[in-house]
Amino acid sequence: MDDEDRRGRVRSFVLGGLVGASAALATAARRRELVRRRQQRAEAPAGLAAFEDAPCFRELMEDEQRTRREP
Repeated sequence: MDDEDRRGRVRSFVLGGLVGASAALATAARRRELVRRRQQRAEAPAGLAAFEDAPCFRELMEDEQRTRREP
């Protein structure tokens, strides 16, 4: 009876360790992805700043300035 009980505890310990290790690996992968997304977000301007950097907006502003200069 002791032998079976010990095997059951060892099996439970091993399975728990595997589940815990896989959870730790999944969390680490998720954190790496989150850090990568935050870095990408920090590199690119957001909101109106992103629009003002667009070539079409710059072209529009240049056209508008030209029309103001020409009466």
